[in-house]
Amino acid sequence: MATVISAMVLVAAGVAWNWSSLWPRDALQAPRLSIVVLPFANLGNDPEQDAKQSHLVGKAAPAFDLPNLSGGRVTLADVAGKATIVNFWNSWCIPCEQEAPALQQFYAAHKDDSDFAMIGIVRDDTTGDVRTYVKDNDVGWTIALDPQNQAALDFATRGQPETYAISPGGTVAAAKYGPMSSGELETFLAAARASE
Repeated sequence: MATVISAMVLVAAGVAWNWSSLWPRDALQAPRLSIVVLPFANLGNDPEQDAKQSHLVGKAAPAFDLPNLSGGRVTLADVAGKATIVNFWNSWCIPCEQEAPALQQFYAAHKDDSDFAMIGIVRDDTTGDVRTYVKDNDVGWTIALDPQNQAALDFATRGQPETYAISPGGTVAAAKYGPMSSGELETFLAAARASE
């Protein structure tokens, strides 16, 4: 995103002293209104846009070691060497429900790709509700539980859904806060495959 350059205008609301009026010869001179204009360069990104982007893109993905629904563990090391989609979600999230068909379609198209993995990390939910959701919606990808929200904190998530593409080398190639479309998921997978 292009750097936003802004200018601040400071207006002295009132009358500024005319320093020369301190001398008796100018005592009858009328006070002057002073307007001061100071340019400031805001060299950061647009705060609203910045809040929508992850600062992890281009950096190593945070390691995680989480329980899964079958009683085992899911780690970042388990998907090393694969282009991986990580999706933070929960069963009661309405935007998560809205993106569910896209996730289903995307996973069905890639589940047999040898260089692909997909992990759903559940935050702020109960194991029972997650099991019911997974069963009722025929979720086929790996589901990990984040009961202490440690992975969510490490990824600096802002809510759910939030999706990350991780390269085979472990670099975050793309990230998005909000529901994903099938096309966006395909773009994320391509970015992960092309990134190192």
